[in-house]
Amino acid sequence: MTTMTRPLRFGIKTMPQFTTYDDILRVWREANDIAIFEHAWVFDHFYPIAGADSAGPCLEGWTLLAALAAQTQRLRVGVMVTGNTYRHPAVLANMGATVDQIAHGRLDFGLGAAWNEEEHAAYGIPLPPPGERIRRLGEACEVIRRLWTEPTVTFAGRYYQLTEARCEPKPVQQPHPPFVIGGSGEQLTLRMVARYADIWNATDTSPVEFARKSAILDEHCAAIGRDPATIERSVQVMVNPAEPAVARDRLRDYITAGATHLVAYLRAPFPVGIAQRVAREIAEPLRQEFMG
Repeated sequence: MTTMTRPLRFGIKTMPQFTTYDDILRVWREANDIAIFEHAWVFDHFYPIAGADSAGPCLEGWTLLAALAAQTQRLRVGVMVTGNTYRHPAVLANMGATVDQIAHGRLDFGLGAAWNEEEHAAYGIPLPPPGERIRRLGEACEVIRRLWTEPTVTFAGRYYQLTEARCEPKPVQQPHPPFVIGGSGEQLTLRMVARYADIWNATDTSPVEFARKSAILDEHCAAIGRDPATIERSVQVMVNPAEPAVARDRLRDYITAGATHLVAYLRAPFPVGIAQRVAREIAEPLRQEFMG
């Protein structure tokens, strides 16, 4: 049995495609009333993903998150994860601060380098090569953190420039909301995780690969003198309501590999009572197994 250095923290993620705000709100309100769930997420895409018809409906992540934050009281809330290329980081800093105000200090700030070629091409948003995207991500983290903690910010970066920029009001959480960085690139992304993240969300590949990359993250932390235990390890696993045991077994393997921030990923249509089922058939058995 793995020795747990952190408590297991369970949450849900509702894919906001081929569904409605009311259906997502129903699931979030249900999860808000279930004690085992600590966090809830949406994604940041303008088109449906994951093999779906990209011509279908898809709700925008941050405006949706603001509405859901206003309708929940307990859950930590976030976008897992925001595509950095879609918005200037100073604009995103103001968006995040506003949502944290709406949520009274419950925002977990998710950010990644972005990847969706179809969305970028359709909207005329530049999608730089991977290395540049990750360097932009690092500058964005620096800009956003400073805007959330300093009265004014002047920043002369390679990609972003600010001149006596302000972000008011600040987030409720001090010194700032936790940064959740998604991605698994070993040389660049995990270095950014080591420098800026409070939570690392890994790509769902395999528990063995997760453990290997987690060890690389530890090395990057050691190189800059950061305690790797200060970064929580997160995974998200798709849940098929017809086979909840499959998701439970996969999450068990990730827990054994060191994950403690666990996200049950739900795709529409959302069955009535799905949050209760995830709690009863996935989260509660795992918590009992690993934590007693």
